[in-house]
Amino acid sequence: MNLWVSFVIAFLFVGCGDQRIIETKPEISKAKLEKVSLKSIDGFSKDNLDLALSVFKKDCQARRINKNLKKVCLKANSYTNGYTFFIENFDGYKLLNNKKSDIGLITGYYEPILNGSLTKTSKYKYPIYSLPKDLVIVSLGSIYPELKKYRLRGKLKGNRVVPFDTRAQFDSKEHKNIKVICYVDNNVDRFFLEIQGSGRVKLQNGSIINVGYAGQNGRPYYPIGRKLIKDGEIKKEDMSLQAIKKWCDDNPSKVDDLLNLNQSKVFFIKSTKTATGSLGVPLVAKRNLAVDRKYIPLGFPVFINTTNPVTNNDINRLMVAADTGGAIKGDIRADFFWGNGEEAKENAGKMAQKGKLTILLPKNTQSKQKWSNDTRKYLKVKENY
Repeated sequence: MNLWVSFVIAFLFVGCGDQRIIETKPEISKAKLEKVSLKSIDGFSKDNLDLALSVFKKDCQARRINKNLKKVCLKANSYTNGYTFFIENFDGYKLLNNKKSDIGLITGYYEPILNGSLTKTSKYKYPIYSLPKDLVIVSLGSIYPELKKYRLRGKLKGNRVVPFDTRAQFDSKEHKNIKVICYVDNNVDRFFLEIQGSGRVKLQNGSIINVGYAGQNGRPYYPIGRKLIKDGEIKKEDMSLQAIKKWCDDNPSKVDDLLNLNQSKVFFIKSTKTATGSLGVPLVAKRNLAVDRKYIPLGFPVFINTTNPVTNNDINRLMVAADTGGAIKGDIRADFFWGNGEEAKENAGKMAQKGKLTILLPKNTQSKQKWSNDTRKYLKVKENY
């Protein structure tokens, strides 16, 4: 699973790489949906719906696709015109919160590119580790059915499962029995890579290694941005990835103490794919979203109305929910995937925009089920990605 973050929210509240020692599987909550005509959605007819169709087809190739999408995914193969496909096969449902407002929070994430080496040197000295063999994941439901939603992460000590090492404990030790994928030249960049959950490492010879999320130590995430705000180091309204990195550059002797406040440690796997979301399919820049699966199941098309954080230009486009994240929680909540590069980094680091979300539900599913204005009855999702 790719971990996926919204920078502003991650640094203030919780990171996409956040996997507590007790993990919960997603449940569907009651979210209000208001049926709308697709043609009436601001910007729908002007969007590049042919591109949206190609992304939808790509995400239909996921190993486990939502059962309500299977038939429409098959039908998609016979279409080349995106506008016709979505109009003929989907109905739109605007998401509303408990106060019946359609305005929510849209943040951004991106795929970082780090500089690295396959061998440790005085410059490249920060290891990117693969998953430790002694990291234990226990599904509690196998013993206690009432706890089937929970998983425990830790390590064995004798015959007991105890919490795995914190970030500070883990990084202070040599780990000869854990495979190092590569070494990078900047500890702060490595930290941000963990929050993102996937990225690329450019080696000295110019070749690229893709690294994806493999697991996490089960320790709680601590939002370092909140700490910097509390201490008066950065104003809340100025909080961003760029602001945190500048603070770290200006305070090198304090960086380790700041980063170690976050006990969470993420481990990686070398991948042949670029940034990959929770569907297990490579993400497409500006066409895939990370969402809260309580409200939007993976694989579903979602039309988004928001603004660019740098230019303030409107963003009205059809995307596909293909990712999740620890910071992405709420009824009208999404994380916009910007891709990679400096522009993507700037947009993701500054994005905390108001926005609207409209989920597209297949017409053929609606005709077979008695749905009411309740997400549980609309979606009937039983996912286990």
